[in-house]
Amino acid sequence: MDIKLIQEVFLNKKEKIGALQIKMIMENDYSVVMNHKKIRRLMAKYNLETKVRKANPYRKMAKATQEHLTCPNLLSREFVQEEPGKVLLTDITYLYYGKGQKAYLSCVKNGSTREIVAYHLSTSLTMDIVYETLKKLKQAIGHHFHPEAILHSDQGFHYTHPLFQSKVKKLGLTQSMSRKGNCWYNAPMESFFGHFKDLADYKSLDNLKDVKSEVDRVIEEYNNYRYHWGLNKMTPVQYRSHQISA
Repeated sequence: MDIKLIQEVFLNKKEKIGALQIKMIMENDYSVVMNHKKIRRLMAKYNLETKVRKANPYRKMAKATQEHLTCPNLLSREFVQEEPGKVLLTDITYLYYGKGQKAYLSCVKNGSTREIVAYHLSTSLTMDIVYETLKKLKQAIGHHFHPEAILHSDQGFHYTHPLFQSKVKKLGLTQSMSRKGNCWYNAPMESFFGHFKDLADYKSLDNLKDVKSEVDRVIEEYNNYRYHWGLNKMTPVQYRSHQISA
């Protein structure tokens, strides 16, 4: 019965997915094709309500100081966003765990595949969090950066810091920053952080080592097993392979 499979997929994902995700999982993992409108109707009929994530309350990143320089917003120009690795997006989010403890997750996301290519978890918001992220980005990409690669961020303290900008330049990347009120940048990163917090069970953990293991698990799942409607129903890693072979 159709609803049995829908319920199974919905419960397996802890009631945190909607009709489109269920449709892609059914097609890719169960070889069952069903119209997403029918899935929505059945979900409504059997009271399968998706748990809605709360808005991110943490947007207290320090602003650029006078000695810090902002960079132009290169994403406002015309370029082929589908080129693999041309646009890299970066941001930091918070993770509350244990008894009021807080960690920070810094990520770099491939704009064309949505894959998280580098990330670093820290209990501190010092500059080391972004330096370590750049180091891991270099390890992940090696010497294979797109010749016109752009690293795009907001105008937070970390990204406008002179030493950070120097390190970005040494990697051969061009820095770009969103203007105030520009939602193009916030949407892709906020989307990932939202999905991450839906998938991750870190709040009850009481030490950073376990939180790190959960972060590793969820990003592995997101990159390799989460299907995206906008990626021809592929996972980020599958879509990267598709782009390379195209």
